[in-house]
Amino acid sequence: MAGNEREDPLAYGEYHERGPQEGGDEGNEGGERGIIGDTYRKFRSKYQQPQSTSGSSSGLGASIFNKLQGAVHEIGAELNQRLSGREHGQSGQAQYSVGPEATSQNRFGSFARQQYGNDVKWYVDGCGYMWAVSIAIERARESIWILDWWLSPELYLRRPPSKNEQYRLDRMLQAAAQRGVQINIIVYKEVTQALTRKYITPTLPKYLHSLLPHSTDPFTRSLSGLGLAATFAALEQVEAENPLMAPILPVSSSHTKHHLENLHPNICVFRHPDHLPDAQTLQSSFLSSLQNLSLTAKKAASLPADALKAIYGMNEDVILYWAHHEKLCLIDGQTAFMGGLDLCFGRWDLNQHPIADCHPGNLDDIVFPGQDWNNARIADFQDVAHWENNKLDRKTSSRMGWSDISISLHGPVVEDLREHFVQRWNFIYNEKYDVRKEARYHRLALGSQVLGANPQQDVVRPSAENRPYQSQAFYGHSSATGPGPQQYQPYRPSSGSQNPSESQAYAQYGQGQQPPTQSPNYPPGQPGQASYGQGGYQGYGASGAAQPGSQQPAGPYFPPPPSASRGLDETEGAGERGPGESHHNRPHHHHERYEEEARALGGRFESGMQRMEQRYGERIESGIHHAQQRYAGYETRQHGPQMGGIPCQIVRSCSKWSHGVPTEHSIQNAYCEIIRNSLHFVYIENQFFITATGDKQKPIKNLIGAAIVERILRAARAGEKYKIIVVMPAIPAFAGDLKDDSSLGTRAIMEFQYNSINRGGHSIMETIADAGFDPTQYIRFYNLRNYDRINSSASMSEAERISGVSYEDARKGLDAAVELPADIPQGQGSPNENYQRYQKAAASMTSRPGLSDGRWDTVSECYMLNGPDIRSVPWENGELSEMDAFVSEELYVHSKVLIADDRVAICGSANLNDRSQLGDHDSEIACVIEDPTPLDSYMDGRPWRASKFAATLRRQLFRKHLGLIPAQHMERPDQNFEPIGVPNAYDFGSDPDRLVTDPLADAFLNQWNEQARRNTYAFGKVFHPVPHDDVRTWKDYDAFYERFFHDADEEADGKLGKKKPAKYQWGHVVAEDFSPGPQGVREVKDLLSTIRGTLVEMPLLFLIKEDIAKEGVSLNPLTEEIYT
Repeated sequence: MAGNEREDPLAYGEYHERGPQEGGDEGNEGGERGIIGDTYRKFRSKYQQPQSTSGSSSGLGASIFNKLQGAVHEIGAELNQRLSGREHGQSGQAQYSVGPEATSQNRFGSFARQQYGNDVKWYVDGCGYMWAVSIAIERARESIWILDWWLSPELYLRRPPSKNEQYRLDRMLQAAAQRGVQINIIVYKEVTQALTRKYITPTLPKYLHSLLPHSTDPFTRSLSGLGLAATFAALEQVEAENPLMAPILPVSSSHTKHHLENLHPNICVFRHPDHLPDAQTLQSSFLSSLQNLSLTAKKAASLPADALKAIYGMNEDVILYWAHHEKLCLIDGQTAFMGGLDLCFGRWDLNQHPIADCHPGNLDDIVFPGQDWNNARIADFQDVAHWENNKLDRKTSSRMGWSDISISLHGPVVEDLREHFVQRWNFIYNEKYDVRKEARYHRLALGSQVLGANPQQDVVRPSAENRPYQSQAFYGHSSATGPGPQQYQPYRPSSGSQNPSESQAYAQYGQGQQPPTQSPNYPPGQPGQASYGQGGYQGYGASGAAQPGSQQPAGPYFPPPPSASRGLDETEGAGERGPGESHHNRPHHHHERYEEEARALGGRFESGMQRMEQRYGERIESGIHHAQQRYAGYETRQHGPQMGGIPCQIVRSCSKWSHGVPTEHSIQNAYCEIIRNSLHFVYIENQFFITATGDKQKPIKNLIGAAIVERILRAARAGEKYKIIVVMPAIPAFAGDLKDDSSLGTRAIMEFQYNSINRGGHSIMETIADAGFDPTQYIRFYNLRNYDRINSSASMSEAERISGVSYEDARKGLDAAVELPADIPQGQGSPNENYQRYQKAAASMTSRPGLSDGRWDTVSECYMLNGPDIRSVPWENGELSEMDAFVSEELYVHSKVLIADDRVAICGSANLNDRSQLGDHDSEIACVIEDPTPLDSYMDGRPWRASKFAATLRRQLFRKHLGLIPAQHMERPDQNFEPIGVPNAYDFGSDPDRLVTDPLADAFLNQWNEQARRNTYAFGKVFHPVPHDDVRTWKDYDAFYERFFHDADEEADGKLGKKKPAKYQWGHVVAEDFSPGPQGVREVKDLLSTIRGTLVEMPLLFLIKEDIAKEGVSLNPLTEEIYT
């Protein structure tokens, strides 16, 4: 596409569609699209049409329907009163009203205040993150708490699996439980079956009809029966044409629970929520929807929608579609991991994102075993409890790469994460397990306070003197003086003088809160930096001082829990704790306040000396010495001259169904406030982008889009240079062919996203353009994509010939070994005969440099820093020609991060859509991070005082997307593989770092946009991926994509029931666009050699002349709410 076409006004939206139709549909008897209009039309045509042939018949019909309306209204009013009384009388549970938020005294309306004195570390992608989690689990001595959307017990936290069997998650948790660690896990309980009206019809209509008052006359009783029958007939028709339960999520929380709990009684797993509504809830919800029935098109149509919501549990008490979406791991109550990465299949990945995993020379080099090899765009996970059900052939198909971000934390902010987990655990316990009285399960406690007994009261924070880690002076430092939530005011990096222009910038950014003068309460002792030298990888050093040359400035240091020598508390009984006992439930658990322990230390030891001497003997002296060392110098630390550490605040989305509390949407509040108060630049990387600029984009409710528009227009009118960069997936969720009816959900999400970005009349770009400004000068959208080459070369063919075993059969033999149940001792499950025969043949075959020794099993390093030129990589044709061996796939963006001005970051589990942001849909957790560690930087060519955490994370992401970091090696851990306590490694001052330092510099923006354009062109030419800007209609879609990759509809060779195969396999090169033979391969490699990194332009013109979701497969209010 020519350069001038890229600024096509169509990118701002189709303006001719705006106009009179925006005014509403009061006069439109067809009603709204989908269930709103369709159900009413079906209802009306079936029951009203026969009476419309004459005037008298019409009058009779109107009279009948008026009578019906009154009768149904009477049923609703009567039964609602009856059932309401019964519901309140029998439930025995506290009733919650969603009124003013109980947490409004804190910034962003959060349940938690901003906490000072923390340490935070980022992880880009799953390899380093999961390695760090494995270290933390190995060090756990008291508790492991995990909150995940999905947890796969068979997940390997270190790779390759053949060398890391002990680091499979279930084995690690089992080992921890065996040494006395109490493990509590909460996973989302997915919907496992369709809940259709067949469960309640004809029972419910008959039951409702039987509850009519005895005084009801026969005519009214008959008409009421007709009304109920009509309603359920309409529901049946709606569900027949628009099934609401496909596809079912492929996760298996039941497998997670039973597999892990069978390993050890110290492992407890909760699944939540339950989805089947009880009869009482169902009847009450359904009848309340009948109460104000009116047979106008607009109002009558809402009856089936509300009825469906009742039937499907879309109410406050029973939930079907909303999920627990947090990703949180807490180790010993001191170290936290959180962000976008679940501990499940499909998430582990390297920075270069290899999507090929064939190893003809050595099957032990396989990185993604069994179900972990996945491409949901081709076939989603199936029967995840059984590894052997992975049907994806890795000799011809690629996986889908996974780009994600998580963080690790230590310090006072972890206490808020513990509180969140305990609230959730006890809420579920009270709801599901209290009546069962099973010995395995018990409530959790924070100190002497058991959270969850009254969740609404739990959100009221403890007083300062009872707050761990924190003195009274700075616990109340950030509290608001008024009743409303505080306006966002960023934390101001300290140290060093500022020039006047920078001081003015800070004033504009917000009157930053000054750091408290006290220092935080934290454990003494600072382990040394990790060392990476010729002596091999070394862990923590013995010295308390940082190693020479470290880039980490001096300051508070929060080491992970030590792996040995924990004093008296560990020397006795660590391995004797039972399933119902943990340090967190003891009167003196490890989170007692250091100040209280320091004051009471002498008294405790003196009063118990004789008893302890009798019990412990000679160990008493070493225990006292350890305790004295632990608390030595506490007073001087408490009143030190500088606070230090990183201010953090936990924000969340939760409500009655998910947490037993009034609705909290502090994540959305934080997003909006930080965007509005940003000075120069915002970077957003998120899995979704569905938001509204006002109240005219129903059903979208979150107003992050409004904050974006407000800030951009303010900058535009002031003549300021201001940029927002958004990176998101090319295709959200998962789908195969976008044209298939099975892809309705994906198309619906894409339509909502495009309507948020540049279409529909009220999008971000259209609103900015309507104000007279070019939106592309202020906000741009990008996707990620990558390529690889499958090593189905002559090496594989030779090994198969010598062994007599196909590569796939041999690989399955390896899977059979590495996926053995955790209770089978390691080493006792040997791979099967096919694997052994293949491996023997592979070891004896002719040497083919690079192709038989694993060097070129993936070529993903070719588009990374210092990677080889793809044109120099060797190949020998085998089962596949080199042309057919190249594959491409979208790199799925799963991150949930916002970075403003290189000073503040939000990182967590929340997507940018209604599901994550509204609070009463999916439950989420996030952290607002404002690192005061100054970093000298630039913004639009001028000196800028950035914050170290936000700036380094943003630079690392930009460099990865541009291919300006080296390929990551899974077996060479560096500082970024370590848990909190070892700072992130970053090469300040390198050429790639200087390129991305200033996000507003013209040189950077030109490089960013030019590389995205170049990558987009190469991928489009070689692989014909969709979405693409050249595809503006479904006819274009057929010409650009469908005719190459979709099975032909016409009959093959005159044989009925058969189809022509697709010309090319999914994601492979469209070879006919290139010369035949070796010349075509050279042409392909020439194009691929221009690709650097994974950044591509988002095609804002894709299907812009079509209704993406298609009228023929219409949406309805229920599915609209689900997809947003």
